[in-house]
This record gives sequence, structure tokens and C-alpha cells, in this order.
Amino acid sequence: MGTISRDQLGTVHGFDETPHRIVSLVPSQTELLFALGLDEEIIGITDYCIHPAENCGRKTKVGGPKSVDFAVIATLKPDLIIANKEENSREEIESLSGTYPVWISDIYTLDDALDMIRGIGALVNRASEAGDIVSRILTGLEGLPPLSTGVAYFIWKDPYMVAGSNTFIDEMLSLCGLTNVFGSLARYPAVTASQITDARPEIVFLCSEPYEFTDAHIDEFEQAFPFAKAFLVDGEIFSWYGSRLQYAGDYFRALRARIQDRI
Repeated sequence: MGTISRDQLGTVHGFDETPHRIVSLVPSQTELLFALGLDEEIIGITDYCIHPAENCGRKTKVGGPKSVDFAVIATLKPDLIIANKEENSREEIESLSGTYPVWISDIYTLDDALDMIRGIGALVNRASEAGDIVSRILTGLEGLPPLSTGVAYFIWKDPYMVAGSNTFIDEMLSLCGLTNVFGSLARYPAVTASQITDARPEIVFLCSEPYEFTDAHIDEFEQAFPFAKAFLVDGEIFSWYGSRLQYAGDYFRALRARIQDRI
């Protein structure tokens, strides 16, 4: 029986049978595919797909999310490619779409992420497994009231760059019960030291990716901005929108306890 699936850009894909040769160009969605039990079906992943390590180490690499190796993909003969509007190159995805079905996600909110999980689950005949993942995510995120605490989430240094509005990170900060002090700025703006001082966050989050902040940066930030307490945070929890969201609730509770101990 054929399958019809609409991706998150509204493109309708028709399949004569359930896809069984899948290439994933998005690390967080690669992890989701493995969580859905598709180890045999996954035939290609990017160089940045690292979870779960034991599974990713066995798969053919097809380049980076924005530097796809078309020749390698051609040898794999996929019947489905999983991509993302923001993480992948538009030009490369348009080129791939001329040859292969490319299911594209477009994610800004938790609802978007849950819809993606359900959509991919239905497409690959893992609707029940996808539903279980969604249930665990929602259960984990229950009972996190607002902390009335302003936060600046740094994704880069030199220049300082932060997560602003219309980003999945901003959504996750809200789910953690925090207020993004740069929520009036769009996307991932560069900000100056004076802007940080004017915004006066009570806490700053220093992420593990894409810039890998370290313990040394905590002292640096707290000296530069003495009104704020700095915390290293797991960038994957705040920016990966696949099955890793199952761990977000427990992580947020532990992080909130650390915050409340220091402010």
C-alpha cells in the first residue's frame, strides 16, 4: 500500500512502499531515526551525526549538513533523504530533490518538533514508537513553572552572539521557565558588551555547541558582567529537536536547581 506524507514545508511526497534506504542530513534527526529502531534502514549520515556513537560509527558518511557529497549519496541510492530548512544548504537540497524524495523539517517550537517526530514516524512505519517518544517528552516537561529569571544564551564568542526570538533555543528557554533578555532581537544576533549590560541578564548560559565554552569562560563572563551568574549548558539539549528532547525535562530540573542555588 502506498504512503503519502507532507513535510514541514508543505511538500507532499508519495511512496509506493515504506522507505528502507534512508540518508539523514541532520544530526538530531539521525538520532531520532535510530531511536525509532531504523538501524538497518539508515544507510548514510553526515560527519556531524554523532549519537548514538556505536551506531553512527558504522554508517557511511556523506559530508557535512551544508557540504553534501553528491557522489557518495548517488552510490547509496536512497529512497528517502531527511533534511532541515535551517541546517542544510537550500541549493544542495533543491539539487537533491530533483533526484530523491527529500523530507524537510522546519522547526521553531516544541509543537513543530513533536509534529516532525510524528510525521517521520508515520512515514517510516514507526508511528507507535514515535508516539511513545512524544509522550515521554511531554511528560518530562510537565511541572516547570516560571522562575522569573532573565537569561542570555550565548552561542558564540568574538563576537558575542546570542539566541534571540524565532529560534528553537528561545522556545527551550521558555520551557525551562526562563525569560530570554534578548527575545526582542531576531534569530542569532551579534551583541556588544554594552547591549549585554543594558539587558542585564541575571544568568548567562554558555553552550557546548556550536561554540564550545569551557570553565575558563565562566570567570571571564562573570568578571565582565558582574551582575550575572554564568553556567555551562548542554547545547544539544537546547537545540536538538529529535528524540534527545526526552531528556530535556530532567536536565531542566537539575539546571533550575543549580540556578536557584546561586541566585
